[in-house]
Amino acid sequence: MQDYRKLFDLSGKAAVVIGAASGIGRASAEAIASLGGRVICADADLAGAEATAAGIVAAGGQAEPYRINAADGAEIEALAQYAMKQGHIDIAVSTPALNIRKLIVDTTEEEYDRVMNLNLKGGFNFLRSFGRPMMEQGSGSIIACSSMRAVTIEPGLGVYAASKAGIEQLVKAFAAEAGPYGVRVNAVMPSIIETRLTAPLKERADIFKTYAGHTVLNRWGQPSEVGAAVAFLASDAASYISGSSLSVDGGWTAIDGPPTGLTATRPSS
Repeated sequence: MQDYRKLFDLSGKAAVVIGAASGIGRASAEAIASLGGRVICADADLAGAEATAAGIVAAGGQAEPYRINAADGAEIEALAQYAMKQGHIDIAVSTPALNIRKLIVDTTEEEYDRVMNLNLKGGFNFLRSFGRPMMEQGSGSIIACSSMRAVTIEPGLGVYAASKAGIEQLVKAFAAEAGPYGVRVNAVMPSIIETRLTAPLKERADIFKTYAGHTVLNRWGQPSEVGAAVAFLASDAASYISGSSLSVDGGWTAIDGPPTGLTATRPSS
């Protein structure tokens, strides 16, 4: 019989997580390390990356910090080369994102460029820089971070949503290109997760409650719930999954608007 526990084991795997200082990136690094992976915790916030790595080591895992500007293609390439000097790269994860909440007509070109340079161009450089060595070694799992906004929208999120939809399509395209070399490429697609990016929304009780009501679970998600999904996609348990965007959205995209308030009658025993 298949040893299913072993499929989730990441012992001996070398991983890089960009965005590891906080939120989903930090949770992803912690999840991978807790399953046995050795993690390079990369982030523009070096102190945050150091804290994540220190926490992993304190818990008995293997990790080291690394400073990177995820909007700079040369720095992403340098990180990939640094990771390869240690032998190989089995897992690469990228989570950084920027959102400037404005109507399209009010968004400046400079703001558009800032969002796209980090979210979409950064994602392109990430796939390219880590895809090459994985294709050469004949194995690997790449995980990008899209968003439910790739498929559902609200006013003020047009540019952000376009960048995340672009990530989803890049993932599909690169999965097709890298698949013959034994490399899997996927994305996670979170909805409302309690992170630094969504902190301003959480501060407004009305919005916090309204957003929670858009999910079938009537709550916000935690970074650890996305980190667990990332670790799954990184593992051999997901060995036949590639080119997918895994929804981790509390059912937000499964329904047409907020639940009506009707509840099912529990079956009697």
